Amino acid sequence: MRILFIASLHHPEALREAIAAAPPGAAPLFPPSVAQHFYEKELRARGHELAVFYRNLPAWGGTGHFERHSEGLTPGKIVRGLLNRLPPQANPDVALRNRRLREQAAAFRPDWLWLVGDNRVIAPQTLAAIKRETGCKLLYTTGVSPIVFSTPIERAAARLYDLVLSNDFYHGIQWLELGAARMECLPISACDPDFHRPHDLTAQERAALACDVAFVGTLVPDHLYSLRRAALESLRDFDLGIWSVHDLPQTLQAHYKGAALGESNIQALSAAKITLNVHGDFMRYGGNMRLFEAAGAGIFQIADDLPGIHEWFTEGETIVTFRDTDDLRAKVRHYLTHDSEREAIARRAREHVYAHHTYRQRVDRLEALLGG
Repeated sequence: MRILFIASLHHPEALREAIAAAPPGAAPLFPPSVAQHFYEKELRARGHELAVFYRNLPAWGGTGHFERHSEGLTPGKIVRGLLNRLPPQANPDVALRNRRLREQAAAFRPDWLWLVGDNRVIAPQTLAAIKRETGCKLLYTTGVSPIVFSTPIERAAARLYDLVLSNDFYHGIQWLELGAARMECLPISACDPDFHRPHDLTAQERAALACDVAFVGTLVPDHLYSLRRAALESLRDFDLGIWSVHDLPQTLQAHYKGAALGESNIQALSAAKITLNVHGDFMRYGGNMRLFEAAGAGIFQIADDLPGIHEWFTEGETIVTFRDTDDLRAKVRHYLTHDSEREAIARRAREHVYAHHTYRQRVDRLEALLGG
């Protein structure tokens, strides 16, 4: 198949490093800090032809904008909010990006457009024109709620989506209600055994990174991550380490260890005894990236009690969940003092995701869905 990704370029510095390290003629399309990188690796290994259009890069040059999440209003947030309300045709730069996507699609002739969620740029009219001109179908993938996060142009294009892949079953139903033709509840994230594996740290690395309980992820704004924030705040009297590329609430800044992406993310987790995984307020079924990546890295994981987690893991065997902060604190105390029990669960979790939740298996299912 010929697949044209429509995505935003995140972490351009990580992509530059990955391109510099790649053999001649094998430059990656995505940095290893995003799930698309691992899909790209597996799809290429199977002979599929891939290309990407980075919708967030300015048409007249530049590297785009990395949004660092923070609490409160800022001038940048106000400007972006106003621009998001404008139709693409009203912004000359965005209109040109839409035209260039049509030109790339006409030259590449994809069988499938793969539209990654959080699209704020590509108009429904552009997607409809590409489908009409090339005969391709449209795959939309998302890990977040259409009620909370999707943009007006994403919802307006829903009837063009031939297939929606959603981490969260509830979100998938919402996309069907908006008009999508098909939905599959398939966690977009998974693990790659070559990458998501236990790391042997040097004594210096372990001294810099070590903590009893680690969290890697986003914590602001509070109305989207209040459950994470409350869980972490309940553990402030433990040896807690937090890594994030975004700002932290004032109540947790004393535990900040730095930014972690890709390889450094796995290193940070490898130095901890426990990793805490609390989903955003907008994911009530489960299935975020950390769920499978942390298990692949061989880290004992405590997660919030959500339906999807119990579908993909077994309580007490491959994961431990908590109901409230009192339950969380009790379980953290227990597993910090029961090393062999904690390590056995972490080992079984790693074996489980290597057997059932790798990107190879995700692509097996994806090929069946796209072929159908």
